[in-house]
Amino acid sequence: MKKYLTFTCLFFLCACGGSATSVVATVLEPSVTTQVSNPVWELVWQDEFDGSTLDHSKWQEETGGDGWGNHELQFYTSRTENLRLADGKLIIEARKENYSGREYTSARIKTAGLQEIVYGRFEARIKIPAGQGTWPAFWMLGNNISTAGWPNCGEIDIMENIGKEPATIHGTVHGPGYSGAQGNGKPYSLASGKFADDYHIYAIEWEAAEIRWYVDGIQYHSVRPDQLAGKWVFDHPHFLILNLATGGDWPGAPDVSTVFPQQMLVDYVRVFKRKS
Repeated sequence: MKKYLTFTCLFFLCACGGSATSVVATVLEPSVTTQVSNPVWELVWQDEFDGSTLDHSKWQEETGGDGWGNHELQFYTSRTENLRLADGKLIIEARKENYSGREYTSARIKTAGLQEIVYGRFEARIKIPAGQGTWPAFWMLGNNISTAGWPNCGEIDIMENIGKEPATIHGTVHGPGYSGAQGNGKPYSLASGKFADDYHIYAIEWEAAEIRWYVDGIQYHSVRPDQLAGKWVFDHPHFLILNLATGGDWPGAPDVSTVFPQQMLVDYVRVFKRKS
């Protein structure tokens, strides 16, 4: 596995989701997972979150509270109140509290400078929260963001959810000519219940001329270069991001119905390369 060590800038946005037409499907049983031993994909990187603290050889925290390009309301910290490991899970916790001029806190981590890869299968088993104003995400940014800027670096949103749509997640790409609300994406909706009820496996399979999105083994979206309104910029290494935002232009602010704290629980993150 080749490791790319280009350092990237501190942050950029996780932008709005996809089109108005939902894909509705029944959730598969939790036992339907991608195995570490797979006839098509070979595991090359993983974090099972079995330790007592975040593995800084794999992740780095991002901190700050300037809105993160979306007028978000939280201040991201590295405190254990917002970011910790317990019972084999990564816990990202959003809290309602005054901190450095903000009314909410949460956490955001990335693999920039540590694990940046082009092409493969990227998946995570996550239990997301539910509530107006919550915005959990599992996504990727191009490692050239510090020089190319956003959206020219490319952004792949493997999973986003806004709390006012508890049964729907979004998979989207953003690039030059198709960014923000014009990103190329598609929603996926459960036939019943909400995503916060249980863990689900969110994945993409990214190849040279196609990206495919999956929930619990069900493909619900794909995109190819000829389907984009601008240049295909998904031909260079990207890094992974996990975060739980509060408020922002897309989800809107929490209201009296939103219960805090809110938690995003991550069982694992795994990266596979296609076997030759």
